Amino acid sequence: MLSKFRSIIKAWSPTERHIFYAAVSVFVLASTMLSIRLYFRLTIEIPDFGGEYLEGLVGQPTIINPVIPSGNDVDRDLTSLLFSGLGILSEEIKTSEDGRIWTVALKKDLKWSDGEPLTSDDVLYTTDAIQDINTRSPLIETWRGVVVERLSEKELKFTIKTPYAFFADNIRGLKIIPHHIFSIVPNSNMRLSNFNLEPVGSGPFVFRRYEKRKDGFITDFYLDRNENYAGDKSLIDKFHIVFLQNSSEAIDKFNTLMLSGFGALDARELVRLKAGFNEYRISLPRYYAIFMNQGTHPALKERDVRAALARATNRAAIVTASLGGQAEAVYGPILPSIEGYDAQVYEKEIFSTDEAGAILENAKWIRGEDGVREKIYGKNKIRLEFELVVPQIPFLIATANAIKDDWAKIGAKAVVVSINPAEINDAVIKTRNYHMLLFGNILSNNPDVFAFWHSSERFYPGQNLAVYENKKLDILLETIRRDLNKETRAINIKKLQETILADRPAIILFSPTYLYIATKNLRGFSPNNITAPAERFNDASHWYIRTKRVLKSG
Repeated sequence: MLSKFRSIIKAWSPTERHIFYAAVSVFVLASTMLSIRLYFRLTIEIPDFGGEYLEGLVGQPTIINPVIPSGNDVDRDLTSLLFSGLGILSEEIKTSEDGRIWTVALKKDLKWSDGEPLTSDDVLYTTDAIQDINTRSPLIETWRGVVVERLSEKELKFTIKTPYAFFADNIRGLKIIPHHIFSIVPNSNMRLSNFNLEPVGSGPFVFRRYEKRKDGFITDFYLDRNENYAGDKSLIDKFHIVFLQNSSEAIDKFNTLMLSGFGALDARELVRLKAGFNEYRISLPRYYAIFMNQGTHPALKERDVRAALARATNRAAIVTASLGGQAEAVYGPILPSIEGYDAQVYEKEIFSTDEAGAILENAKWIRGEDGVREKIYGKNKIRLEFELVVPQIPFLIATANAIKDDWAKIGAKAVVVSINPAEINDAVIKTRNYHMLLFGNILSNNPDVFAFWHSSERFYPGQNLAVYENKKLDILLETIRRDLNKETRAINIKKLQETILADRPAIILFSPTYLYIATKNLRGFSPNNITAPAERFNDASHWYIRTKRVLKSG
C-alpha cells in the first residue's frame, strides 16, 4: 500500500507534489494546534511539589527558639519556618462559658522533625519553661498566672483567673519546643544549647545544615520539607536561606538571580531592581508615634500645647517624603485593620499650621525674638522647646526632621537627639528620661492595648512610653480585656479611642507597610492577617514554584 502511494506521488508533477506537501503541513499544524487548545480546555494548572526557594535575610541567626526569642528579625523568620504553634498542632480548642477554662486536643500522631513523638508533655514543658524566671523568657508576662494541666497524652487544660477575651490568640500562637531536647539541661542554660542554631522543630521545614565563613559569619541555612509537619505538606522541596550584610547586597543578588525573594525593602529602592519581580505591600498592626512625657516639661502638661503640636504634624507629607509612600497615616491606638476601629472618631483630625498657631495664641504662648514661643510660669519664662529622642534609623531620622520643620512654623522648637537603637532601651526607655520619644508599638491583631496605655505600665518594664495616667481609661482597658461580648466590647473600644484622642498623650503618626519582593514564578504567597514580618512564612507550606496540568473534574 505504501509503495503504491509512493508511486502515485512520483507520477505527480513537481507543482502537484509541492501543493500536496503544503496541504499535509497545514493539516499537521492545524491538528497540533487543535490538540493543544483541546488539552488546555480540558485541563487545569495546579500546584506541584518540587523546587528550591532562596530567601535573602539581612543579619545573622543567634537563637532560633520561640521560648527565648532574641528580638532579632532573622531569628523570628527562622522560627516561623521551623516551629509550629498550637493553632497548627491542635485538633480542637474549646473554652468554658465563662472563658476561664480552655481545653486543647492535639492532633494524632504528631512528630518532631527528628521523628520523636510530640505530645502534651512538650506543651506543658514549653509553658513551664516560659513561666520559669530562670529561663528569662520575654513571654513570661503573657503566661503569668496561667495554670496548664496535662489531661492525657494529647489533651491539656489551661485555666486563667479572670476571663480574657483574646486568650484564644495566645493559645494558637504558642510555639512549642521539644521536651526531649531541652529538659536535660537547666532552663537557665537554655540559651547555651547548640539546638538554638540547629533546631529540632515542628514547622513546615526541617533544619539540615548551615555554612559559615572562617570569621564566623553564617552564610547559608539549608532547610528541607518537613514530612512530619502537622499542616499541609510544603509544596517546595528545599528552602535555602542566604544571609546578607545589608539590603544593597540583597538587591544585587536578586538582580543576578541568586535570590528568589527578600523583604524589608525601602520602596525608594525599587528602581534598583532589574530582574522581573512581584512586589507585595503588607500592612502590619504596628505604628510609630511621638510619646510626650508630661512630667519632664511644664509645657507638655498643657493639653492645648499637645493638641497644637498634633495639628501641626503633616502625616501625609511624612509618609510620602520619609517613607516613600510605604505607610498609612494613622491617628489613634486602634488601627483600621483591628476590631473596633472607628473612623468617625478621627474625622476632624486635619493638618493645619494656621489652626495650630491659633491654639497656641489663645493659650498665651507668644513668639520670642527668635520665633520660638514663650510663656510665663510663675517667675519663670518657659520656651516651647523640646528634645525629641529618636533611634538612629534613617526613616525615623527623616521623620523627626520633617516634624521639626513643621513645628518651627508654629513657633515650637524640636531638638532632635538621635541614639543608637541598641542603646536606646537602657539609655532612655528604662529611665523615662525624655521630653518626647519617637518610637513604635507592635500590636496584636486584636484591640488589647493595655500594655501601651494602662497607668500600671508607666514605668519600665512597662510599655506606656507616654507615662500616661487616666483612671477612666484604665477601667476601659480592663473592661475590654474581660468582655467576651463583641458588641459591648465595640462600645468601649470606641470610648478608648475618644479618650486618648481627647487627652493627646502621644501624636500617633503612621503605620508602615512591609515590602516583600519575589520572583514572578513564586505563587501561593498570601500574607493575610499577620502581625509581624516573620509571619509572612505562616503560609509558606502553600508557596509553590512548580505546576502541573490535570484533567478538569466533571
